[in-house]
Amino acid sequence: MTPMAALAAAELAHKPLPGRVFLLNRPLFKFGALAMGIGELLGDKMKTAPDRTVFLGLLARVMSAGIAGAALAPRGKEKLGAGLAVGTAVPLAYLTLSGRKKAMARIGQTKSGLIEDALIVGAGALVVGLAVSRFNRR
Repeated sequence: MTPMAALAAAELAHKPLPGRVFLLNRPLFKFGALAMGIGELLGDKMKTAPDRTVFLGLLARVMSAGIAGAALAPRGKEKLGAGLAVGTAVPLAYLTLSGRKKAMARIGQTKSGLIEDALIVGAGALVVGLAVSRFNRR
């Protein structure tokens, strides 16, 4: 949900996105995406949290990556942006899960989750910020 939350934050800051955003320009969806992003950050620390590679986790990842990729792509290239984002998100789910499991064994679930969250939120903010600033310079 981090990609959706990052897009919602940009929308709330009145920073136009390069691609078309069909629902995130509505208040209910903006605040809903932010709430889901925060919920994911909190829920990820729970011992009962499922692996990100279970079917529903991957489905959510594919959907949010596709929407984010389309929203951050230049107009007319939304499908390419969505495809690239999905093609990156799925393998990264497995790679980051492996890294998280190793980190959990060394420093525990909560600390490893906080570090991962800081990295992901920072990367999401950077990617959205770069796309928005590049688009708004035109």
